Amino acid sequence: MKDKTNQPAFVLVRPQMGENIGAAARAMWNFELDHMRIVAPRDGWPNSKAVAMASGAGRLLDEARLVDTTAEALEDATFVMATTARARGLTKPVFTPEHAMKEAKDRIAKGERVAVLFGPERAGLENDDIARANAIINVPVNPLYASLNLAQCVLLLGYEWRRQTTSTEAERVDMAKTEWATGHEIEKLAEHYEDRLETAGFFFPETKADGMKINLRNMWSRMPLTRADVQIFHGLLRQMVRWKERD
Repeated sequence: MKDKTNQPAFVLVRPQMGENIGAAARAMWNFELDHMRIVAPRDGWPNSKAVAMASGAGRLLDEARLVDTTAEALEDATFVMATTARARGLTKPVFTPEHAMKEAKDRIAKGERVAVLFGPERAGLENDDIARANAIINVPVNPLYASLNLAQCVLLLGYEWRRQTTSTEAERVDMAKTEWATGHEIEKLAEHYEDRLETAGFFFPETKADGMKINLRNMWSRMPLTRADVQIFHGLLRQMVRWKERD
């Protein structure tokens, strides 16, 4: 089994449904997490429903560490965070998912071993489980409906882990076999349209022609045109002129 100390261990405490365990495995692997521990699953282990739901992430279930108690699952952990949706009357730091995964990343980089506890579907973690944690992770959900599905909670924490450990552009444009148009290409496009619109008598009255042309130039400059876009506009105008000439 490969070394997994470069990521937090996701500990499913007394999960009730095999389907949710499998879905949690899929959610983990979506974000390249594969360190799963399972505490006393209600329906026993291995679980065929978990395997079916895991689909391509079945390896996580094969490698998951099965234990009887939360304490056993945390034997090697140096920092533990427990996910819970409600106040428990325990004095502990409370992290958002984003801050929790930043904390996990920073601690793991220093050689610590981090674990995240996820409770059973029916009522979540018990106070005895949470008492073993160093901090709480609280998701800012609708207070009138705070219950998160097990796999959803795993997915959310996995996503935040990925955000902290992978450089991702906030916005990008995928260029579909083209490049951005150059200033020269846009200039020629503007000249083409002005020329044809002049012939069509669009710039009327003449006293407003200069202002109308500036507005058109301004329109072209606001449009993030690719070379393919420029070619389409040229072709469109040529075809319209041909159609008019045939009329």
